[in-house]
Amino acid sequence: MSETGTTAPGAGEEHQLRRSLGFRDLVVYGLLFIAPMAPVGVFGTLDAKSHGAVALVYVVATIAMAFTAFSYAQMVRVVPQAGSVFAYARVGLGNGAGFIAGWMAMLDYVLIPAVAYLFSGIAMEALVPEVSRWVWTAIAVIVTTLLNLWGVRAAARVGFLVLAMEIVVLVVFVVAAIVVLARDGAARDWLSPLSGDGTQGAFALSAVVGAVSVAVLSYLGFDAIATFAEEVTGGSVKVARALLFCLALAGVLFVAQTYLVALLEPVSSAQLAAEPERQGSAFYDAVDASVGTWLHDLVAVSKAIGAAFAALAGQAAAGRLLFAMGRDRRLPGVLSRTDAGVPRVAILVSAVITMAAAVWAARRDDGLDHLVSVVDVGALTAFTLLHASVVGWFVVRRRGDAPVNWWKHLVVPVLGAAITIAVIVEASGSAQVVGAIWLAVGLVVLAAQARGRRAAGM
Repeated sequence: MSETGTTAPGAGEEHQLRRSLGFRDLVVYGLLFIAPMAPVGVFGTLDAKSHGAVALVYVVATIAMAFTAFSYAQMVRVVPQAGSVFAYARVGLGNGAGFIAGWMAMLDYVLIPAVAYLFSGIAMEALVPEVSRWVWTAIAVIVTTLLNLWGVRAAARVGFLVLAMEIVVLVVFVVAAIVVLARDGAARDWLSPLSGDGTQGAFALSAVVGAVSVAVLSYLGFDAIATFAEEVTGGSVKVARALLFCLALAGVLFVAQTYLVALLEPVSSAQLAAEPERQGSAFYDAVDASVGTWLHDLVAVSKAIGAAFAALAGQAAAGRLLFAMGRDRRLPGVLSRTDAGVPRVAILVSAVITMAAAVWAARRDDGLDHLVSVVDVGALTAFTLLHASVVGWFVVRRRGDAPVNWWKHLVVPVLGAAITIAVIVEASGSAQVVGAIWLAVGLVVLAAQARGRRAAGM
């Protein structure tokens, strides 16, 4: 296997990706997609749902998502190919399951960037209200698409600078919060972010679990690292390490910032629960009231830029997924063409679809609600099939070189699948409906492909 070649059998030069990414680049893509300050937008919702134990929610959510990261780490060693869960389910469960896994992940990889672009457009409109949000949204799509077309290495370099900016803003927030807490004390009890603020009764584990179903959405995107398996130097072990490191680092950042802002929050969780319209701005309101408007504005600008580059990482991952499915003839073969090692056709197709969704939502008052309500089910369904793939490959088919490790190859993936199924059950009704429709369409496409292959004698 050449350094610039693909691991897929039978792939010609025009279907190869270029190996140029290192460990740092993988972590940059993962953290960009997640966004270091992802809890900003959902802090108020989680605080209300968990009865004030919002930091504990992220501790539990990190542990829950670790099962999925661990299953990714197992399968990326087996199938170090672009396409991620599509490739894993294909070898672990069969071609049909592989297609469905890729099809459901596609829903996530196309819509999450659309949401991120829309967040960027909304933030820029607040800073420059003379320009409509849909214009800012379209500009963000065009700029990041050009970077992705330039090449994965170039996009990673620019992304590193943006990620560094986001980390600096997060550090400024942490330092400012600590100074205020040391000077003025906490608005809530020091242990309340881990045990609840007591304004909605005694600590309730069920409330924390219910909030976890929302908090796991903050982590969606770390799995994008696996889609770059054919473009990393040093082998699949580096990808597995990056997956686990990225999730652990994101968990630490999420727990730290939500713990601090919960201590600064002058509004109780009961008040937030009673006044849901205050939940979306709760993080900003707490920072504004305790530290000052300057930090509020700094965080807002960081979120505007960071959201666009979260979409860049998501668009790149979507392009690799379309590339892999096209190479396997599960989608039109033209998607698998590369130019100088860059899957430009797949990236452009992904960009067009994402642009349409993002601009459509930006031109509607309820557009953000529509997008946010459906982005999770596709990824969670794909995660469930990922866990099943680990069991299928190592336990049922017994394809691994080493003896079956019942803990790694059965217990962990079964628990991981139980978690993702539970989160799907807790998802909104509209998300479940859209997910079911998308799945039904995928099954129809799969059946049509099967008939076509039979007719062709394949």
